[in-house]
Amino acid sequence: MRSQIKLFIEGHMKRSVVPFLLSLSLLLAACGGNRLPTTFDVTMSDYKFTPDAITVPAGETITLNVTNKGFVSHKFVIFKLGTTAGKSFGNEDAANIYWAFEVLPGHADSDSFTAPSEPGEYFVTCAILGHLEAGMKGKLIVVAENGGAK
Repeated sequence: MRSQIKLFIEGHMKRSVVPFLLSLSLLLAACGGNRLPTTFDVTMSDYKFTPDAITVPAGETITLNVTNKGFVSHKFVIFKLGTTAGKSFGNEDAANIYWAFEVLPGHADSDSFTAPSEPGEYFVTCAILGHLEAGMKGKLIVVAENGGAK
């Protein structure tokens, strides 16, 4: 009788452990260890962004912690997909701005925006007169899934 109980318990444990482990592995895979970050530290100086490229998941809330180490104001501007400021930033570019955030010299601040839902490379520059011409530009890379760039 003891051996029958032992066989019953061992058989039952094998049948319940395998589905449990399978379910656990699927759950862990769904959580993903390769998720893209949604918070970034950006440093603005005279006249560059560090980093100058950020990869974000489409449609997610993105937080930028921006430090302006420069001696003048800087304005982080993301353009709509397929648009740029050309050689210089001007009033005619206002209609092409997706999101903008200004930080005074020597200050740090944070702000959030919703990443565009359409994947692609979005032009980023500083909207202060002369800063684009000085080389202050970058890109926001939007990917379709929050699991890393493909």
